[in-house]
Amino acid sequence: MYIRKEMGPVFVTLPDGSTLSRSDLPPKNTSRWVARRKAKVVAAVVGGLITDKEACDTYDLTTDELSEWISAVRAHGPAALRVTALQKYRQP
Repeated sequence: MYIRKEMGPVFVTLPDGSTLSRSDLPPKNTSRWVARRKAKVVAAVVGGLITDKEACDTYDLTTDELSEWISAVRAHGPAALRVTALQKYRQP
């Protein structure tokens, strides 16, 4: 039996004390991005579980899109990832 070894850490501890593992990330074929899924990808990248390049390749994201998600979470928290909140958190 062959078990594939992933590069990098198996899990990371988030600032709130919870842990995030690779199995907690959204599926690779995700096409509907809700705020909760975006927040998990952002937490994985910021926490060092996956690299930004790996996230972009896995989820077919652009680097600009991922960097916008990260900056929105840093500035306003996970609520800024909601599509209905774009006008509220958009920079003038």
